[in-house]
Amino acid sequence: MATTPLLPDSRTEPDGSAVIRVLSYNIRSMQHDTDALARVITACAPDLVLLQEAPRFFRWRKKLARLASASGLVVLSGGATAAGPALLCSLRATVERTEDVLLPLTPGLHRRGFATAVVRFGGARLGVLSCHLSLRQDERYEQGGMLLDRLAGMGVEHAVAGGDLNDGPNGRTFRRLAGNLTDCWAAAPWGGEHTWGPADPHKRIDALFVTGGVEVLGCGVPHGQPGVTEADLRAATDHLPVLAALRVPAA
Repeated sequence: MATTPLLPDSRTEPDGSAVIRVLSYNIRSMQHDTDALARVITACAPDLVLLQEAPRFFRWRKKLARLASASGLVVLSGGATAAGPALLCSLRATVERTEDVLLPLTPGLHRRGFATAVVRFGGARLGVLSCHLSLRQDERYEQGGMLLDRLAGMGVEHAVAGGDLNDGPNGRTFRRLAGNLTDCWAAAPWGGEHTWGPADPHKRIDALFVTGGVEVLGCGVPHGQPGVTEADLRAATDHLPVLAALRVPAA
């Protein structure tokens, strides 16, 4: 049986550019097996983790901090202050700034937001944004535009954005993002494609995107990778994670 090749390890190149691993993961408020969740994240060895549905209510900061610690990471931003999206990072990252953004509230629907940051790895400077877009098509499309505007206003040449889009590659919002950014899976497919539903994943509604100049070395669901078991993937949450290796040029 063929195995999926390994993604490149994180490293800083002699010219100051950086190879980094970025993981996007809807963790469903940590309602499932948090030990399995931490094992999956740890095995992926990410420099950045873009979370969706992070804990938002009672003792949410402590829960998020425990997950970060169990995964060998630290909390960067987000959680309840971003209405669910959050960012974790390794100690390899140098943090310039963070900002949690709440999006306009549509009465009767969930509040949405972005967790954002600007970080550096070696000589590479990178904007980061985690999102969880609306279930309603018109609101989701508007939020896609807000995402693009937010990236454009971060004052960085290179950025990565991603999360649970609640939309597939043929959807209006997904196509809006892919028309302005690079869809990492489409650029360098690796591992598995589909991220949802729980019993039989058949949709790609979770994705990572990068701005021009960032090279995608591989992106997909990390099936069959060392330390990532199918049992843990099923137990951790109702989505599958998306892992990408990126080469970010020096600033």
